[in-house]
Amino acid sequence: MGDADKIKMKKAAIVNPYLDTLGGGERYTLGVATALAKNGFQVDVQWDDPKIKDKLQNRFGINLKNVNFVEDVKRGDGYDICFWVSDGSIPLLRARRNWLHFQVPFSDVEGKTLMNKMKFFRINEIICNSKFTKNVIDKSYGVNSGVIYPPVVVSDIKPKRKQNIILSVGRFSRLKQSKNQDKLVEAFKKLYDSGVKNYKLILAGGAEVGNNGFVNELKKSAKGYPISIKVSPKFSEIKDLYGKAKIYWSAAGMGVDEQKHPEKTEHFGITVVEAMAAKAVPIIFRAGGHKEIITDNINGLFFENNDTLIDKTIALFANSKNLRKLADQAHKDSKIYSYEKFEKKIAKLL
Repeated sequence: MGDADKIKMKKAAIVNPYLDTLGGGERYTLGVATALAKNGFQVDVQWDDPKIKDKLQNRFGINLKNVNFVEDVKRGDGYDICFWVSDGSIPLLRARRNWLHFQVPFSDVEGKTLMNKMKFFRINEIICNSKFTKNVIDKSYGVNSGVIYPPVVVSDIKPKRKQNIILSVGRFSRLKQSKNQDKLVEAFKKLYDSGVKNYKLILAGGAEVGNNGFVNELKKSAKGYPISIKVSPKFSEIKDLYGKAKIYWSAAGMGVDEQKHPEKTEHFGITVVEAMAAKAVPIIFRAGGHKEIITDNINGLFFENNDTLIDKTIALFANSKNLRKLADQAHKDSKIYSYEKFEKKIAKLL
């Protein structure tokens, strides 16, 4: 590429203050980065440790060869586009076009201040990851945001020969939003003690941020039961688990008042969609973004407490016809959230 071509290349700046948590929001951010790179942008992600690139590629199975990691993008100054993940505050952005992304349904943030209204004048697109997040954000900040669902590599996640595995994937964390793996362990122990001995539970996820001994507590609680805990596995291993699992559990949002604390529920549910792509039937807590993905008894099942989780799991074990029906529909519906559709929506914004 000659100097003239380099001058013509458009530049995009990306800022996500949570990159090292390696969660769903970070995967979303990388989806934006790769989509912009495919559309001819030089993409610079702000992060002061270049080693983060390998960690992100290993965790999410995403090729970032066309994405740069730099110390400072100066709030987009000198860039054609700046994509910024909000921490609840509204930044003063300086790119030619500015996209503000809300991954979290922030409430009680005094979002309608005069200063915020002035900052919003510099923002061209406000993007949320779900309708659930949008509803809270619009109310909190007095805006009309758009929704682009997270990119899920559904074409890369394949069903395999199914085993008697119940799987749950999510960060082992005690931060603001908990995946409640401790509740799933307790439910499985009750399931096992009730006489269901031929299944095993596998919990997989990162533990880089907010762990604080949580994994050790889970291991202690799970002792003596067929429960495996896999900490910070590569995405290739997670895909293999999805492929083999018959059932997928998620208890995110359990025990939370959704109206008072929407940020503590599941804001969307990428891992649920990944499980669906592999024909693992979701049995998930009815809250937050989950309600946009699952239609009860069509492509998965909802539960309200540990007792209904156990009852619905046992009923599904006993009805192989319904298990296959739900698995097939889940697989079909997962394609709604494909990376290809996400990429087209990003391109449309351009």
